[in-house]
Parts: sequence; C-alpha cells; structure tokens
Amino acid sequence: MSTALKLNLTYDQILSLVKQLPNQEKVKLFKELEKEGIETKLSKLLKTFRTDELSLETITEEVEIVRQQIYESQKH
Repeated sequence: MSTALKLNLTYDQILSLVKQLPNQEKVKLFKELEKEGIETKLSKLLKTFRTDELSLETITEEVEIVRQQIYESQKH
C-alpha cells in the first residue's frame, strides 16, 4: 500500500532542495525538465500545423510536383 504525499512548496523552497542534490542528481533532474519542455514545444508545434484541409492524396500530389521540378532542374 502506498500513500501519496502532496506538498505545497514555493519556487524558492524547491530551488533550495535542488541545490542540495549531488551534481549527478542535478544533471538527471535537468534532463527530465529539458525533456518535458521539448515535449511541450513539440506538442504545440504539431497542434499548430494540424489541419483537416489536407489529405494524404493532396500531399502526395504536391510531393510529386516538387520531385518533378527538382528532376527537371538537374537535367539542365
């Protein structure tokens, strides 16, 4: 049986605790915070570009047009 403990800590209290960690633990914490930030940014970016207006067929057609243009430009 486990019991969840919830603490209301201020930023300064958390910072004080982090400063007490060994360097290796600080690095692990930093990596976790960085990963969380990257995931949040990626989620926002994906939401920004999400659309119902483009179908796979439309995307494929555009890709083929660009490929053809590249091919033609390399011939000359």
